[in-house]
Amino acid sequence: MALKALMAVSGLIMIGYLLAHMYGNLKVFAGQASFDGYAEHLRTLGEPILPHAGLLWIIRVVLLAAVLGHAYSAFSLWSRAHKARGGSKRYQTSKSKLGVQRSYASFTLRWGGVVILLFVIFHLLHFTWNTIHPGGAADSPYVRVVNGFSVWWVVLAYTLAMVAVGFHLRHGMWSALTTLGANTSAIARHRLNLLAYAVAGVVTIGFLLPPYSILLGLVT
Repeated sequence: MALKALMAVSGLIMIGYLLAHMYGNLKVFAGQASFDGYAEHLRTLGEPILPHAGLLWIIRVVLLAAVLGHAYSAFSLWSRAHKARGGSKRYQTSKSKLGVQRSYASFTLRWGGVVILLFVIFHLLHFTWNTIHPGGAADSPYVRVVNGFSVWWVVLAYTLAMVAVGFHLRHGMWSALTTLGANTSAIARHRLNLLAYAVAGVVTIGFLLPPYSILLGLVT
């Protein structure tokens, strides 16, 4: 139960971060001054009580702890279930070419998580650490975003990642709130499903609006 609770709480922390990050990304529609000002403001939040970028580093540490806790609990639960089955396949079936039933959760949570992790590494190298420069290098966060999303394969990679995030959120949010006791009746279950779909849809569409607007020349 503790592992499931850890997975649920860490997942909800990451959902909160995604919503905040999505809001920041949408600042691109307000122009370079607004977007670059927002990026700089993230580093000055909490001053003078905190040092420059102090609050940002606190957020990063909490987020990293959530990611590690989420990954640890996911692997531990998978390992425990695998051992409980004696190493056998999850479900035997004659309907699949592989002879094993693949669950919705196994794709959206386990493999979706792997896709998201690989993309996050690419995303950090590109937009945060400014190590790779598809579309051209730039000191301005706004120009870096516009340059990057002017490249079709960057937008394609971003799209695949965000679709994976959407599926992951849809099932993960429902599972997290169920673990924390919100799924108490048929009405509650219906509301949880609606909430999970709504959050997954908002996050997916919200994150995809900037790259496609840039690729199509609506934002320059």
